Amino acid sequence: MRWPWQRKRDDAPATVTRDAGARGDTLRNAPAGAKARPTRATGTTGATRRATLDARAPIPEMGSAPAAMRTPAIPVQALPPAAKPSRDTAIVDTRGDRARRTVGVPPEILRQVKLIELRTRGLVNSLFTGEYRSTFKGQGMEFAEVREYNPGDEVRTIDWNVTARMRRPFVKRYIEERELTVMLAVDLSGSERFGTTTRFKSELATELGAVLAMSAIRNNDRVGIMLFTDRVEHVVPPRKGRRHALRVIRDLLVHEPAGHGTDIPEALEYLGKMLSHKAIVFVLSDFMGSDIERPLKLLAQRHDVIAITIEDPSERRLPDLGLARLVDPETNETLDVDTSDPAVRKSYEELVTAEFLERRRLLRRLAIDEIAVRTDTGYLEPLLKFFRTRETRGSRR
Repeated sequence: MRWPWQRKRDDAPATVTRDAGARGDTLRNAPAGAKARPTRATGTTGATRRATLDARAPIPEMGSAPAAMRTPAIPVQALPPAAKPSRDTAIVDTRGDRARRTVGVPPEILRQVKLIELRTRGLVNSLFTGEYRSTFKGQGMEFAEVREYNPGDEVRTIDWNVTARMRRPFVKRYIEERELTVMLAVDLSGSERFGTTTRFKSELATELGAVLAMSAIRNNDRVGIMLFTDRVEHVVPPRKGRRHALRVIRDLLVHEPAGHGTDIPEALEYLGKMLSHKAIVFVLSDFMGSDIERPLKLLAQRHDVIAITIEDPSERRLPDLGLARLVDPETNETLDVDTSDPAVRKSYEELVTAEFLERRRLLRRLAIDEIAVRTDTGYLEPLLKFFRTRETRGSRR
């Protein structure tokens, strides 16, 4: 009797070797009915293994790839030029675009960015930090901790459960939930590249936008910009961080607008579609446009809109220069005017004053705050006045 695990001496063990022409393993010298078990062949030499490998299908070299797999080299000159964005397409930056463009920033632009940062950092740290934080409140309050009662604490904040357990009074302390979004809509039309004092209106808008951006970042808020003319030129989505604020300042400095006209309604409608949550929207413009009531009203229904009007003193009063040729910076139309005529100067002043009063009445009717800045007086006093007025109004509610 022989047990199943026993075998005779004359039974030859089955060896498994790989056949050169077969895909799988072949069982040779195996007893009838035995199943093939793919194990490593015993006693095979290096020459046998090399012969087995050589019998397989040859691996093509890089140069012998099929024609469908080979891609011919295309010279750089043969590449088609990049398509220019259409009038209705806004340029929204991605991280790759920013990385490619940062390499080519001229050193003088970087110096200007650093100079503006140093100039605005002192104002933000000393004046605008507390004013900004007290003016723009967060969306709610979040519970932070429970601490022991101190004389002068609000009685309504006493936690009676903890007081009963500890047998001495404790109060709840809350912190403000901020996470505010600040969006700067900056007008770069032809009328902004004008100034008769030390700087243009566009330069004042750039420095004012830098102050607001640094104030937002200082309070851990998100900030973004939208540059527009008669179209939406450039959009930077809101983000946090000092590097992002510096990038916003850089874009304000280096962007060259493609358009010259002004289309405030289109810019406001774009903002309304872009911002999905409530935001603080600063519109920096001279508001020399028409049909702005409806888009302003729609935007102010969902967001906190602040209008920053930028003016030059010569826009209010026509100087006595004799016969002068005036050029419209947006349409390039020319007009010869005798500025020495008192009737002409009076008519001009009445027309400009009527437009100014109409714009102010419109903003008040829509409950939109206005910050009026001029190129000859700066922006420090108007901003502080706005912050304090907002804070006083909020404390009365």
